[in-house]
Amino acid sequence: MTQISDHVYGCHIADTHYMHPGGTTIYFIGDPSEEMLILDTGEHDRSWTKQILEYWEGLGSPKIGGILISHGHGDHTGGLDRIQEATGATVRCHPKLAKQLRSVLGHKDELVVPLKSREMVRTGGGVAVRALFTPGHAVDHVCYHLAAERILFTGDTILGSSSSSVQDLYEYMKTLGKLSRLRVDTIAPGHGGVVAPPRGRRLVAWYMSHRQEREEQVVSSLEKGIEKVDEMVKDIYPRNLKKTLRRAAAGNVRTHLDKLKKDERVAETEATFSLTG
Repeated sequence: MTQISDHVYGCHIADTHYMHPGGTTIYFIGDPSEEMLILDTGEHDRSWTKQILEYWEGLGSPKIGGILISHGHGDHTGGLDRIQEATGATVRCHPKLAKQLRSVLGHKDELVVPLKSREMVRTGGGVAVRALFTPGHAVDHVCYHLAAERILFTGDTILGSSSSSVQDLYEYMKTLGKLSRLRVDTIAPGHGGVVAPPRGRRLVAWYMSHRQEREEQVVSSLEKGIEKVDEMVKDIYPRNLKKTLRRAAAGNVRTHLDKLKKDERVAETEATFSLTG
């Protein structure tokens, strides 16, 4: 039983996915003697669901006032149907994710209540977390801020043991700017270990500087006349980069190029085709 703070408990799952160094953590927030929230529901894997529900039982099977979802990727929503059925809790998520989750729960619309931007979600022990819409890793991403204990639950926006993949870097950098203005000591990510003070309060700034540094490297590649993504990966990343990470690296380069296009610093030329004879 891992207690992170007075009102936060972490159920750690030994996730072996190469993109999730440090494993996965499902969070229980609130007072076990009154009511709690569950944050995310893990993979659609019975062993994961069993571990999460056994952890809940170890807390005394408190009433679950809500299941908070950070975003719609399968490793965060996979166990939703079984965990919702076991706890009877209402699901709270980004409005753009509500339709998808309602279909998972048999189109029982009342079971999924979309969050409002900056909504306070309250539970036992006088605990309240604020829902922050944080697009970038995914369009439907939500981080949750427990201001009273200076804890930020970051889902996949910020990870504990690695950098995160990004869908829209332009939005992601705005998200990091928003998070950097919060008073945070501890980062509680979806993957990787919990990042405690003093590193926790510095991690958002590191993520911002890391992305800015990578952007400068992409611009430097372009200045060298390198125009293809795969060649940029070779120019920017270490020669011994694992093959399993090359696709993710190429994806990161593309997101930087997309951001540079939005910033009007880069122009993309469409491919053309012609007959060979």
